[in-house]
Amino acid sequence: MVHTVPDSDGTPATAVLGVSQVRRYYQLVDAGDVPALVALFAPDARYRRPGYRPMVGHAELKRFYLDQRVIRSGVHTLDTVVAADDEIAVHGLFRGALHDGGRVELRFADFFRMTPQGRISSRDTFFHVPAV
Repeated sequence: MVHTVPDSDGTPATAVLGVSQVRRYYQLVDAGDVPALVALFAPDARYRRPGYRPMVGHAELKRFYLDQRVIRSGVHTLDTVVAADDEIAVHGLFRGALHDGGRVELRFADFFRMTPQGRISSRDTFFHVPAV
């Protein structure tokens, strides 16, 4: 399900491009194509993820996906995508395998901000797990 709210000038152009790029991001993550997924981010993009310090820029994103991410492989299923202006919110389910041989299945929410050129300028990830 995708909900697109028109930009402030009445057109959904930025939001539509953003939704396309975000959907492509998940396809590339699931395929393990790190160079292509990093290229979707602006050079100075910031990524915040629970359990990691904020990552800034292509080099840190590449290092995370190649060397630090505890997930070996998996599939993201997007249930809801909401877009307004340069912001995209996603809610879905991830199922996959960890590097230690374990399996993982969890709900997630991601919040993206896009540049006018359609690149990801920031991403914040949240996981639906017991924490408090």
